[in-house]
Amino acid sequence: MHPALSVIFLTTLIGAGQGLFLALFTGQLYALAKLLPAQGGEFYALGSLIALALLILGLVASFFHLGRPERAWRAASRWRTSWLSREVLVLPLVMVLVAAYGLAHWLGWTRPLLTLSGALPVDPTLLIGLLGTLATFALFVCTAMIYASVKFLEEWHSPLTVANFTLFGIASGFMLAAAYSAWGGNPLVTFFGTWAVVATLLALVTRLASLSRNARLRHKSTPQSAIGVRHKAVIQKAQGATGGSFNTREFFHGRAPATLRQVRWLYLLLVFPLPILLIAAAYGIESPTLPVAAFVLQFLGLLAERWSFFAEARHPQNLYYQSVA
Repeated sequence: MHPALSVIFLTTLIGAGQGLFLALFTGQLYALAKLLPAQGGEFYALGSLIALALLILGLVASFFHLGRPERAWRAASRWRTSWLSREVLVLPLVMVLVAAYGLAHWLGWTRPLLTLSGALPVDPTLLIGLLGTLATFALFVCTAMIYASVKFLEEWHSPLTVANFTLFGIASGFMLAAAYSAWGGNPLVTFFGTWAVVATLLALVTRLASLSRNARLRHKSTPQSAIGVRHKAVIQKAQGATGGSFNTREFFHGRAPATLRQVRWLYLLLVFPLPILLIAAAYGIESPTLPVAAFVLQFLGLLAERWSFFAEARHPQNLYYQSVA
């Protein structure tokens, strides 16, 4: 498939925003359990603002993928059957809940509404955070299922696609939370950094599993089945046209296999070992900049990973258009 930059930025930006919100709320839960020092409302408010900014930037990027942006509202009309429509509905809900979470902390709405088991105070920020967490995971599923539900693109049609989108978003979000904490001199940097490493390692497992699965795929469509000739050796010599077309622009990346391999090694390096090493080094020297560098490198790697994710999917129509004489 042709990797559209607008969709690459959409999925990576909103993933990081979702992950950052989950990190902030996780930190609040640990503080309620007396496992972490409590933070002021400004910490959660500014963090939520950053998460909201990423979600907005992702939404803006998606408009560049539309042929008629003024009709974007129609994308929500098929919510009963379309995962894209569900994403269009859930994304604004997540944005509203993230904004409400930050605003509630900024305004100091932390007076308990009730107390569970005589020990757990439930305030508005906790309720909004729980709703935001549910909506965030729903958005991960909706975004991933847009691709995982496409049966004829066998590289995508797997539960691993949902796992990868979710874990990559959580990893980048917690990495950003570590960078945010380190830059502000907050003691939670170790907590967020540790969970970022855990999520990154889990993402590595699922991504390697996905790569292994895709390498073993035996596609149902072949040149033989496409033209009805059952000969063992059917080799395409031309695409059937002298120039480019909509098909070659939208359904084929046009890059050599060597380029795909290089991009794969690039993101495997940037997303996984380098950020982990930088976070580990930050623990040792208490650097406020290394966690920032870890997030930046990982996010650049995620852009390459998402490009590879789209490029490695083989659309059946490329049986006709994959070669130019």
